[in-house]
Amino acid sequence: MRVAIAGAGAVGRSIAGELLENGHEVLLIDKAPTAISVERVPQAEWLLADACEITSLDEAALQRCNVVIAATGDDKVNLVVSLLAKTEYGVPRVVARVNNPKNEWLFNEAWGVDVAVSTPRLMSALVEEAVSVGDLVRLLRFSHGDANLVELTLPEESALAGTQVGDVEWPEDTSLVTIIRGTRVLTPSKEDSLEAGDELLFVAAQAREEQLEDLLSVRREDG
Repeated sequence: MRVAIAGAGAVGRSIAGELLENGHEVLLIDKAPTAISVERVPQAEWLLADACEITSLDEAALQRCNVVIAATGDDKVNLVVSLLAKTEYGVPRVVARVNNPKNEWLFNEAWGVDVAVSTPRLMSALVEEAVSVGDLVRLLRFSHGDANLVELTLPEESALAGTQVGDVEWPEDTSLVTIIRGTRVLTPSKEDSLEAGDELLFVAAQAREEQLEDLLSVRREDG
């Protein structure tokens, strides 16, 4: 897979390193000469250019990329890069960094963004996830389809504890994608039983989140 990353700062270089380790081709783009540090990520391609300029993106052959990541520290730049990548070059997957949470509402399909990653929101979500049992925590927002990646730790008193996945009437537009049980990561099957303390990860429509939380948190009747 070929990936172009706009923004060769610490965030962009870190992403590039991870992708290269996983066997992908990576192109780092930045207009600041001081950001071009080839020795830090020598396996990547580097381009000194303004990612907001069509001529620069032509030089980067963006049409050959499977994914574009807008990872600069400027939300305006990330939005422009995302829009150009999607509308001018037809890039299948566009991921954009949100620096200011107040701008998060802009990072949607209209601006060419498939996945928006807000570091402040993600950090607060991870804190909530670490301490919350029985409460739904939104980890990541997907622009297409208005869906989110959400997590809930199944409480001891949940009526669903001991129930098989296939026997649960899940809300419409939700999908259980992973069960984290201790150190194990399980791909759920219909025969798997839910256990108290399981971390459940769902992709769910935002409109269904409250319904999903109510379903998972309902207390069983003792006796």
